[in-house]
Amino acid sequence: MMALLQGRVAVISGASSGIGRAIAQRYAAEGATVTIADTAEGPLEGGVSTAEVIAREGGQAWFVRTDISDEDSVNHLVDAVVTRHGRLDVLVNNAAIYTSTNLTETSLEQWRRVIDVNLTGFFLCARRAVAQMRDQEPVDDIRGRIINISSQHGMIACPGDFPYGVTKGAIVQMTRQIAVDHAADGIVCNAVAPGKIITGKPGVANDPDALDYSRRRTPWPRLGKPSDVAGAALFLASDMANYITGINLMVDGGWMAG
Repeated sequence: MMALLQGRVAVISGASSGIGRAIAQRYAAEGATVTIADTAEGPLEGGVSTAEVIAREGGQAWFVRTDISDEDSVNHLVDAVVTRHGRLDVLVNNAAIYTSTNLTETSLEQWRRVIDVNLTGFFLCARRAVAQMRDQEPVDDIRGRIINISSQHGMIACPGDFPYGVTKGAIVQMTRQIAVDHAADGIVCNAVAPGKIITGKPGVANDPDALDYSRRRTPWPRLGKPSDVAGAALFLASDMANYITGINLMVDGGWMAG
């Protein structure tokens, strides 16, 4: 049976760690050539780089240092990918930051930085990707796919993190807009909205009280893993999802259904 992404060229932002790392590994295992776009090559969880893990598993991956909030950096990324591989089939917008501050606690500097990465960064990457995809030959009527990693906090409030929640809500609308505006170009755009995912990254996400609340709030008898999100991102990048565009696919163990 042919791998689901055999011969595809994929770029994944924020793929050195966490969910992006899991998506990169899954794509490579399914035959994609993966570009890891991140500000640092080493994973926040510790250990070897994503590219090295993929190489050990027999896949193809390379790292391009990228600040998605910087237009020149994004242009360099896509130019490097196209020069090396000839095309760009899948963009996964995943890189994101947060402040853990509510409205009155958030400084203007914090607000601008989160907007720059979580929203402007997705815009810059998607805009450059669409420009490339429109000019390349389609594969089964699809010229390219964009997958935005949103969040359940794009659908409901993110308590105590005003900038993050606002950007994730905007990403859901960005996804719909790209899907509608560029369907005629043969470009598919969808989002994946994780619920509570345990990534191993240090910080507020692993606060014991927050984890306890998430366990009680999630109907499924465990919290999510990065591989759960990677499975959804794989589906949306594959030919199984050719007629699916503009959706925000929840991966939350039933949180939003409860």
